[in-house]
Amino acid sequence: MENIKNYIDGILTTPYNNNYFNNFDPSTGGVFTMIPDSGEEDVDLAVRSAEKAFPIWAATTVEERSELMMKVASMIRQRLEKFAHAESMDNGKPLWLARSVDIPRAIKNFEFFANAITQFSSESHITDSIAVNYTLRQPVGVVGAISPWNLPLYLFTWKVAPALAAGNCVIAKPSEVTPLTAYLLSEIFIDAGFPQGVFNVIHGHGHRAGKAIVSHPGIKAITFTGGTKTGKDIAAIAAPMFKKLSLELGGKNPTIIFADCNYEEMLETTVRSSFTNQGEICLCGSRILVEKSIYEKFRNDFVQKVKQLRVGDPLLEDSMIGAIVSKQHFDKIMYHISLAMNEGGNILCGGKAVNVPGRCSDGWFIAPTVIENLPSSCRTNQEEIFGPVVTLIPFETEDEAIEIANGTEYGLASILWTENLTRAHNMAALLRSGIVWINCWMLRDLRTPFGGVKNSGVGREGGLEALRFFTEPKNVCVKIK
Repeated sequence: MENIKNYIDGILTTPYNNNYFNNFDPSTGGVFTMIPDSGEEDVDLAVRSAEKAFPIWAATTVEERSELMMKVASMIRQRLEKFAHAESMDNGKPLWLARSVDIPRAIKNFEFFANAITQFSSESHITDSIAVNYTLRQPVGVVGAISPWNLPLYLFTWKVAPALAAGNCVIAKPSEVTPLTAYLLSEIFIDAGFPQGVFNVIHGHGHRAGKAIVSHPGIKAITFTGGTKTGKDIAAIAAPMFKKLSLELGGKNPTIIFADCNYEEMLETTVRSSFTNQGEICLCGSRILVEKSIYEKFRNDFVQKVKQLRVGDPLLEDSMIGAIVSKQHFDKIMYHISLAMNEGGNILCGGKAVNVPGRCSDGWFIAPTVIENLPSSCRTNQEEIFGPVVTLIPFETEDEAIEIANGTEYGLASILWTENLTRAHNMAALLRSGIVWINCWMLRDLRTPFGGVKNSGVGREGGLEALRFFTEPKNVCVKIK
């Protein structure tokens, strides 16, 4: 059994206290690696290393940074199969999904920001013909990046890549539930010849290692993706220290389906937007709102397709639904299914754990679950479940659909199905979410801003928004007359 190591000052190292805890394979329930139980001492070592490296890294040209990042992308591509297997084993997701989505997107994150930094520009203004004002955008310094367990390398690199491209040094912490691909990425950075101290990875629990990153005075900005409660705790520590904050938090996303939609395309996509990655994606549509005139047809067709989704060993190509990421999260999802039944919900399919025979007999699997007959105000329709569970809610008018869709504390994404162009634009403007997909789902352009409103977060990631977050603007005024 291999022990995962921290990556500090360009080398892989054991935690300061030499303590470790178990890392589980969700598909088998067994321990397969040990994770460093890092704390303040490890973070402080990493920050000191990053502070030493920062002036040198910030002074490198954008071309030099871009070249190194493209090298990292190329090396991940060369080891794609190794990364995909590690991601599947660590997270429980189907191997084909990690191979086709997660790892390619991590490669793309490095390639995109490696190119974007070479095109990053700032403003200049002629003031009354007597002065020129121009804006310098300079790296913040040492930044902290804390990423979640659902799309481990995908979202880890989504934070790390723009921070490095902008000239910052990074102290990164992957989720303690899924640390393996971040560890493999550390090896890539060594092999790519990245300067010591520029990129550091600290493994460990959120309440120890994560808190140490957030509270360290040498770290000037925090980017975090995860639960809303944790985001509040981070803000309570970081805001009084005047750190820059980017928080991508929870969601309870509505899928709104009108009778005039392209029905077959909608049906196929709605199955995907409900249950891809076991529903463990912040962008999944967990509340499906259906116009009453097609509700019964949709319900029957949707349930029929969902029942065809095979829950199985993530390593098998025909497994569509893999394992739930941890026993703790498995128990949370099962609790919410019981809650839905207590609230009067009707389980149309799923609603139970699945025993997968063979090597996965002790794994954590849940059948994709569809529930109806629940009011939009109940806990099941208000609280983030973050699993293979969706509810069906009929509606009659556009106003009713908007009221239900906006009627939660979250506002990350919305999915709208209609062929009526006027309706699509009007409702997109009224939906209180950071992202609106019309007649599609997860169609992403990395140049666009990404984030939510209300309790779904603060700030935006992606494209120029990310590069702006990881830089500080400085106005320079030069008198010319």
